[in-house]
Amino acid sequence: GRSMLEIRGNGTVTGKGKTLAGYAAVFNSEARLGSFSEVIRRGAFTSTLESRANVRALWHHQSDALLGTTRGGTLTLREDDHGLRFELALPDTTHGRDLAVLVERGDVSGCSFGFRVADGGERWEERGGQFVRELLKVDLHEITLTHDPAYQDTSVALRCMPHQQAFVDLTHAWLETCR
Repeated sequence: GRSMLEIRGNGTVTGKGKTLAGYAAVFNSEARLGSFSEVIRRGAFTSTLESRANVRALWHHQSDALLGTTRGGTLTLREDDHGLRFELALPDTTHGRDLAVLVERGDVSGCSFGFRVADGGERWEERGGQFVRELLKVDLHEITLTHDPAYQDTSVALRCMPHQQAFVDLTHAWLETCR
């Protein structure tokens, strides 16, 4: 079955006129998600970017608050050494105008992204009793501009986290159950 969309937030956004730019995700920055940590590796978004999949920019993960799309050319995404960089031409809509004001005032400066882990796209490691999940390849579905870019939806990753005792004999069968 299809896995749940996971939402993560640790990016930044700045505004200049009607264009917003920033990072939807930052590479190699370990984030603590309750009982485990997570880190996004460089190249995690490469397959999505190369596939020319349509990625949406949303306001606060609301699908009815569309701000732009890669297909429409209003959202551009690229990976650099720091992370997943975006540029967004804001629409002349209620959401677009409101967001421009909120960014200008400094009320909104956060960015998150929604993704599913691709087959074989994650690696779990145990470091001193603490589990670390590395995201190596994800299917990116959305970036979102938000005033609250806290990490969310960690329950999806938790369901796929190996049990401590079974960690040593981590098998392909276990990976299959996490999709």
